[in-house]
Amino acid sequence: MNTLHGIGLLPVFLVGLLGSVHCAGMCGGIVAALSVPLPARAFPVPVRTVGAYSWEWPAAASHVAAYNAGRLSSYAMAGALAGGLAGGVGRLAGLPLLQAGAGWAANLMLVALGLYLLDAWRGLAWLERGGRVLWRRISPLLAKIGPFDSPGRLFAAGALWGWLPCGMVYSVLATAMLSGSASGGAAVMLAFGLGTLPMLAAIGMAGVRLRTVLQLHAVRRACGLLVLGFGLLGLWRAAGGMPASVFDILCIGAAQ
Repeated sequence: MNTLHGIGLLPVFLVGLLGSVHCAGMCGGIVAALSVPLPARAFPVPVRTVGAYSWEWPAAASHVAAYNAGRLSSYAMAGALAGGLAGGVGRLAGLPLLQAGAGWAANLMLVALGLYLLDAWRGLAWLERGGRVLWRRISPLLAKIGPFDSPGRLFAAGALWGWLPCGMVYSVLATAMLSGSASGGAAVMLAFGLGTLPMLAAIGMAGVRLRTVLQLHAVRRACGLLVLGFGLLGLWRAAGGMPASVFDILCIGAAQ
């Protein structure tokens, strides 16, 4: 992936991809609710029947595509708000030191995320608790949207899901702030969301069995170590310990 205002989108995408093992546990219930098979009469063609319900891959794919599109739109909106706000503050302050401090903060958040995935330190859980204040106001809307029987309803449900309190999302929002603009922040969060998409789409299609595999300690630990590595590499770069090299594409840096 390309870079945006000094921010490599590749590491953001990879953080989403690796960190999505966390989504398997945290968001699995929402995925299950939105992926529930529709009654057999909803399908005009013969399909494999399980109990009173039936399921076919085209229908499953349309559900998954609709609610994930809504989720990604919310991520992009949050990124635009974070990037635009930080850009305004940066222009008012006009201090390079502010950018450098933000770079350190973003990479420290990645370190915190890696430790979170490793279950070594649960500091990001405090941020999630803070986000629950907003979620308590948003979550009742899910009940008003259902039943999830059309692409529009599924998109709306996914858009609300995007505001679920999540330490992983908050850690990447710190990076979105580094972009220095609303469009840059949206791009960062979209890259992150696309990284989470393969895992959550697979869970929506495969269900509980895949969730069980992803919650294995070894899988979560391996992903946590890689995310931790991204954060530590970024801190090394911010400290001036790493010269310009091919590894810069794997680091998150302040906007130029």
